[in-house]
Amino acid sequence: MSKKDIDKKYFIDRQDAARKLLDVIPMESFESRDTIIIAVSSGAIVLADILASKLKCEMDILLVDSVLAPNNQDLSIAKVSETQDVVIHKALTNSFDIDDEYVYQDAKRVYDKNIIKNANIYRKGRNKKSVKDKAVLLVDECIETELTVLVSIKSMIASSAKNVYVATPILDEMSYINLTKLSDGVYCPHRIRDYISVEYYYENLQTLKFEEIERIMDKYE
Repeated sequence: MSKKDIDKKYFIDRQDAARKLLDVIPMESFESRDTIIIAVSSGAIVLADILASKLKCEMDILLVDSVLAPNNQDLSIAKVSETQDVVIHKALTNSFDIDDEYVYQDAKRVYDKNIIKNANIYRKGRNKKSVKDKAVLLVDECIETELTVLVSIKSMIASSAKNVYVATPILDEMSYINLTKLSDGVYCPHRIRDYISVEYYYENLQTLKFEEIERIMDKYE
């Protein structure tokens, strides 16, 4: 990998990333359908809001959290979603000899402890929006690993979405190939051969304050 690749900044901020994402999404295809934009991380809420505003459609968030390795609390070995779907990183669990029973038990703990609490905070008691028979556009500010978007796709299919698409400003080229096989389409202005991490590609990627998240979510009551 060249130093130029490492130092490359593709986006000024999330708003800039959303504008560039809009350039590669066939808006007319989604405008003519019953569409809902689903942010799959808190950072993606800004992008999802901009896309939903352009498409004049609903927006919501799908809460996803990590199941961590028992002996390494920095290592995510699986993801669990708000619909209690789970996707396991089998290469990691096999390498560390972690059985599926542990993963599913801890996923239930994470769901009960974190996801239910965050759902109440973000939605203030409102139910998540139905995706049944809708075209779903899953949005994230980047895709560093596939686990989050994979469990999100699984959740949307389980929730009877008609079609599931993925939109992200930047992702690894191999992830792009894999996701095109598992979704109805992937929209991404920048595919990176040697992906590093999200902060390398944004000039300004500040953590969103809860007040900003709350303001956006309240628009879609």
